[in-house]
Amino acid sequence: MATSTVELHRVFKSTPERLFRAFTTPGAYAKWLPPYGFFGTVHEMDGRVGGRYKMSFTNLTNGRSESFGGEYLELEPGKRVRYTAEFDDPQMPGQMQTTVVMREVLCGVEVHITQEGIPSQIPVELCYLGWQESLEQLAKLVEPEIRD
Repeated sequence: MATSTVELHRVFKSTPERLFRAFTTPGAYAKWLPPYGFFGTVHEMDGRVGGRYKMSFTNLTNGRSESFGGEYLELEPGKRVRYTAEFDDPQMPGQMQTTVVMREVLCGVEVHITQEGIPSQIPVELCYLGWQESLEQLAKLVEPEIRD
């Protein structure tokens, strides 16, 4: 079975702590991860190494949902998140692995994301596009610093 890998890089005007929370807080994850035209539902999130998560993306136009889930392999606050993902759909076999590396820089946080094992049924260009949309939404979530 052929798979693909995508690598992304972005600098956010934020803090490592806020970025880490965006990856490990159910409501935040559901807000930014789904690409445009989809909304996310987090069904389960046990944010610890060995913990599992389960979520779905629903297409607002046609109402169809795709669910997936996996396991947290590494969680280093403000520095690193690594997790697996498998689709519930048997037509999308295999296990993906996503690694997020965060590094504080002068103007914010540099983030490198590598997603490996993307099923051949997902064109790599669509995966890149989806991630780019997700990262735009992530920026809108983590860059504002709202004080009480």
